[in-house]
Amino acid sequence: MLSTLQRSTRYLSAISAARGLHKSALDVVERPAPEETVTSSFGRFIQSVQPRHLSPTVLQRSKRMVLDSIGVGLLGSTTDVFELALQHCQHMYAPDDVSFVYGRQGVKLSPTLAAFVNGVAAHSMDFDDTWHPATHPSGAVLPALLAISDMLHNNSKPSGLDFLTAFNVGIEIQGRLMRFSNEAHNIPKRFHPPSVVGTMGSAAACARLLSLDRSQCSNALAIAASLAGAPMANAATQSKPLHIGNASRLGLEAALLASRGLEASPLVLDAVPGVAGFSAFYEDYAPNPIASLEEHEHSFLIETQDIAFKRFPAHLGMHWIADAAAIVHKSLVGLKGGSVSPNLVQDILLRVPLSKYINRPFPETEHQARHSFQFNACTALLDGEVTVQSFHPEALQRPELLALLSRVRVEHPHDNPANFNIMYGEVEVTLASGDVLRGRCDTFYGHWRNPLSQESLQKKFRSNAGAVLSNERVDRLIEAVEGLDRLDDCKPLLAQLQ
Repeated sequence: MLSTLQRSTRYLSAISAARGLHKSALDVVERPAPEETVTSSFGRFIQSVQPRHLSPTVLQRSKRMVLDSIGVGLLGSTTDVFELALQHCQHMYAPDDVSFVYGRQGVKLSPTLAAFVNGVAAHSMDFDDTWHPATHPSGAVLPALLAISDMLHNNSKPSGLDFLTAFNVGIEIQGRLMRFSNEAHNIPKRFHPPSVVGTMGSAAACARLLSLDRSQCSNALAIAASLAGAPMANAATQSKPLHIGNASRLGLEAALLASRGLEASPLVLDAVPGVAGFSAFYEDYAPNPIASLEEHEHSFLIETQDIAFKRFPAHLGMHWIADAAAIVHKSLVGLKGGSVSPNLVQDILLRVPLSKYINRPFPETEHQARHSFQFNACTALLDGEVTVQSFHPEALQRPELLALLSRVRVEHPHDNPANFNIMYGEVEVTLASGDVLRGRCDTFYGHWRNPLSQESLQKKFRSNAGAVLSNERVDRLIEAVEGLDRLDDCKPLLAQLQ
């Protein structure tokens, strides 16, 4: 039986040997430099980004993303879908105690399996961050980077700045790829975005943390493209969290395969007529190369496009309609006093974007409820808010909730597109008395235009992480993430997650 040190050494030796083989196989005869392609420019970018390229704004925003993602991952480790994924990995694969698992003291898996189950945890309750164009960027990248960092020897852990550099590379690649498509700006219909760009982002981040060369970085992206994609039909099911888990795991696998010398298409990100590369995922894909960091000052997308952090665990679109319904709740309580009785309500009209997979009149499971305009509006009408507890089985079956759901109608105004940057939520409640109450939300608290304060973000983190960790350890985690850019290595962060 191999020890943990021997297993880690085996992974690292394989990477080192692959690097040596790659360099020794280079042609001695010099060839003209090939014309740069979109794919090669991405490889160059991944390989060349340095900590000095991260502005104070980028560092602060990415640390907030890391903190939030760890918190939702720790809470996600209490879910049934996480337990199923963990049991599968423990029962179907040989023991390989290298990288930690969220919320399970003493449990370790191989780096790729740890990336998988921790990615599942991050999305198991749909509580993870959301960006624009629409994707969940952190859950696909962070688990893979944590797994690699745990794999590395104690004397070769990445510095906090190196860790954040790799993380930002993974986020940037996702944003760049989605901005090559107008289709990607809207709430998705075909592929779940994290299963596509998340896999690419994970591969890029891992390639950067492993210090792969330019060619290997390009190959990592091309390999990841062959491992990407999951259909939207599995939204609102237990399989949706697997999309994030697979993105994290398979991106790491792609980087490891590239480190061994595996090659793939040098044009996977380019628009080649008649041969679909990444364009297979987005029909209107129109890519551009990333400019050289040496020749042009690079601005990371997160610098100008902040992130959305959710206040409750549900699809991002639910936050507009819940806040609009909460406004009506306040009016109802003010008019009648006490709790809201369904007998007061004759009709409920929701004005929301047209998006079939989040239009669920009578959700039967917690995952369906997290993707139901109707459920979240009626919950906020009854309770004044939506919380983690709103999706517990007993909450889903409340008679008063079911009564309200039966009175809901939905309209899709033309000025309310399925786009997280410009959509709104509106609730109109007609009372039995004939009175009409209205609530509207254009920008909820937590949206990138109205971001959570640091106090609110830490409050969310304490609540989530506190489900599995002591208060003392939660405080130490906050301290480790806050000071991540000043850490000589990541051991203080990893120590709190073991």
